[in-house]
Amino acid sequence: MSTIVVTGGAGFIGSHLCEALLEKGNTVINIDSFNDFYDPGIKRNNAAETRSFVTENNMASNLYQAAEGDIRDVVFLKKVFADNRVDTIVHLAAYAGVRPSIQNPVLYTDVNINGTVNLLEISKMHDIKSFVFASSSSVYGNNTKVPFAEDDVVDFPISPYAATKKAGELLCHTYHSLYGINMACLRFFTVYGPRQRPDLAINKFTKLISKGQPIPFYGDGSTERDYTYIDDIIDGVTKAIDWTKDGQGKYEVFNLGESNTITLSRMVRAIENALGKKAEINRMPMQPGDVNRTFADITKAKEILRYNPRTDFEEGIHKFVKWFQARDN
Repeated sequence: MSTIVVTGGAGFIGSHLCEALLEKGNTVINIDSFNDFYDPGIKRNNAAETRSFVTENNMASNLYQAAEGDIRDVVFLKKVFADNRVDTIVHLAAYAGVRPSIQNPVLYTDVNINGTVNLLEISKMHDIKSFVFASSSSVYGNNTKVPFAEDDVVDFPISPYAATKKAGELLCHTYHSLYGINMACLRFFTVYGPRQRPDLAINKFTKLISKGQPIPFYGDGSTERDYTYIDDIIDGVTKAIDWTKDGQGKYEVFNLGESNTITLSRMVRAIENALGKKAEINRMPMQPGDVNRTFADITKAKEILRYNPRTDFEEGIHKFVKWFQARDN
């Protein structure tokens, strides 16, 4: 099987991906800086859960290793890749979030763009031909055409975060063109599920509602998101990895979503129903950088990757709340 580097492998999506790749028999190297964008203890717990996953499934302990370091640290990266024969890079590590990127655009640009260039340079240096880049639905901005398709114009981002993700896609295409690296750029649409980051709405709202505290409710509740359950995202990522390893001269951008929009009001009702508790609403104006709607056209991912999301939104919320309550007690 393959040796796969997962950057950001202690995060929400990354930790689930590491376990899925280990289950398929791969060797996994998790590169993570464990920074303080949110509580580093959460990420360390995720990494510990992945190690427990290895033990509980009677896997060899050397199949998983965590390399703690920053993707901006070229010396660190060179050592990791010199010590391991890597077949594939899945680049998830980034400073995420639209609103905080407006507050700190320099940091977002440094990590998300310069860090990506470092990994692309490492791919060139070690002749790694399989590269998967985590992009974002935020690149579509306030696109008026729905659903959003990969060939839509995405030249008008409305947050620094979105701009860095668009830049990452362009850099991936540049290295594909120059060095023949097979590239899959995956535009994730609002991922949720167990281990979701605490700053994201579903996790934040669940915590506040369960404690009887008011939730920040931006706008009139009509904004829509294409919420995508973590299991469906991981299915798409693993299929994209296989696609980059099969053949030569490949570069594609893929939407990974459920292709189903959920209003903010419906999202809150689903959490209320799962918790059996009503939310206290603190109505607030729309925030700068927030888009009105995200809606994925997943025709391309279905045809090329055989991506097939299966999780109903209310079912996914029940699974998340069950995890939340088990962890919180």
